[in-house]
Amino acid sequence: MKRSSVPAILFASFYIVGLAAIGCTEISSSPTAVLSIQFDSLAAPSVVVGDTLRDTTGAVARPVVHVFNFKGNEIVPAPVYFLSPDSGITVDSATGVVVADSLRSTPARIIATVGTLQAVQKVDVTLSPDLIQAVNGYDTLQYSLGDSTLNVSTQLQVKLTHGVAPNDSAVTSWLVSFAIVSQSDPRLGQLVNASGKPSVVATTDASGVAGMAIRLHPVFLSSSTALDSIVVNATAKYKGAQVNGSPVRLVLILKPPG
Repeated sequence: MKRSSVPAILFASFYIVGLAAIGCTEISSSPTAVLSIQFDSLAAPSVVVGDTLRDTTGAVARPVVHVFNFKGNEIVPAPVYFLSPDSGITVDSATGVVVADSLRSTPARIIATVGTLQAVQKVDVTLSPDLIQAVNGYDTLQYSLGDSTLNVSTQLQVKLTHGVAPNDSAVTSWLVSFAIVSQSDPRLGQLVNASGKPSVVATTDASGVAGMAIRLHPVFLSSSTALDSIVVNATAKYKGAQVNGSPVRLVLILKPPG
């Protein structure tokens, strides 16, 4: 494996178009001449120290780069060279396979090069997740029948850690999946992220915490005077297997207007 120094969603694709010399130089009409490259988002936001970058199934994930000619047709195979100027990871120059060797405080850059064009994606380096536990696993929402802005809960949260307390460490930039597993009507509650948008996946922050709120649709309550509840499961995986503690049961109690 060719190794070059490198380090750590989700995440945007970078699309680099080689138009620097338009007006001075003619664009080649050769079907193999590269006009632009697109570096897809990485399969995961972080890579574990001592391991390779993996996708959500646990399989080793290679960076994906698309190369296009002047007609917009993709050139296959893509003549891509990978490298990184950062510590913390190594990158195979031919395959792009990323291996983490040490923690770092900022994301590491992975650079894809095709001729004179370059595109960049970043990845965090983290510790292996050993345990997932509830942080805010039981909460109450006093909903409103007339004001929809009051019908979004605080986040139900879990924390991912590495090691055993009291010497455990937070696992940052790790994906956690959330799913509503019990509610009186399938239309009653909807998982939403911090921006209020529907989502079922969250990424752990610097303290290893990830969470999801619930937007309530009171019209689907079976009773507007009785207590109700919504149950959510939170799950984290590593190498395709559930992390110890998964799934974590989170409960939101629905309280009628006072």
